[in-house]
Amino acid sequence: MKVISNAEFGGERPLFESHDLRLENVIIRAGESAIKECSNIEAVDCRFEGNYPFWHVHGFVIDRCFFDVGGRSALWYSDHLKMTNTRIDAPKMFREMHDIEIENVEINDADEVFWRCRNLNIKNLKLHGGTYPFMFSSNIRIDGLESDSKYVFQYVKDVEIHNAKITTKDAFWEVENVTIYDSELNGEYLGWHSHNLRLVNCHITGEQPLCYAHDLVLETCTFGPDCDRAFEYSSVQATIKGAIGGVKNPRTGCITAESYGEIILDENIKAPADCKLRLWDEKTCFTD
Repeated sequence: MKVISNAEFGGERPLFESHDLRLENVIIRAGESAIKECSNIEAVDCRFEGNYPFWHVHGFVIDRCFFDVGGRSALWYSDHLKMTNTRIDAPKMFREMHDIEIENVEINDADEVFWRCRNLNIKNLKLHGGTYPFMFSSNIRIDGLESDSKYVFQYVKDVEIHNAKITTKDAFWEVENVTIYDSELNGEYLGWHSHNLRLVNCHITGEQPLCYAHDLVLETCTFGPDCDRAFEYSSVQATIKGAIGGVKNPRTGCITAESYGEIILDENIKAPADCKLRLWDEKTCFTD
């Protein structure tokens, strides 16, 4: 493998069609497509300032690197990436990619990151700012996530998340086959129009969560006091520790909680309109 150390490159395509190359303490200055149409690339302790550095790259490692604001849209149409201990200040990263491993990465402008990607294995990721991370992506496993980005995980499929703290709104809309364990989900309108969304030991805050959901499952979850009008038109099986502030017109299934705030079951409820609302002592069922 060829090694380039302590060097700088700029302009357009300075390392075009490179293969079996290791970059150590290299700076990519202003320009475009520095490492395009390449394979078997390693970048360690490098800085990327120019646009689109890694496009159509097949098999690469990025460790202890920094993507400056100018390094936007840096990783597109590529595969088999392992990225570790890296900071990214540029938006629109990771597009149309597959087979990605990430560990200890911080993205400080998470606008439109991870779009149309598949086969992601992520550990300890921080997302700040931006909108629509993970749009249209699939086969994702995450252990350790902090995010304050808006509209996260929309239209995703086959996702498993552990130990996350997500502060957002309109998260997990139109998802399919998503399971979230031991996490904190803060924001309005969580999980609308989802299919097979499962929450295990999660804490949920925000208005009108989990409406229009199909085959929704909650296992020993807790709700903040601001959670009102939950489960509208949803099919749901839920066990809730503590109180839930309000429930409105769940379509079918069973909800068990220690106590309820406002319960709305009115003429607008949708068939089969047979959801059971129970207390933990199983002696009281509000819909029998």
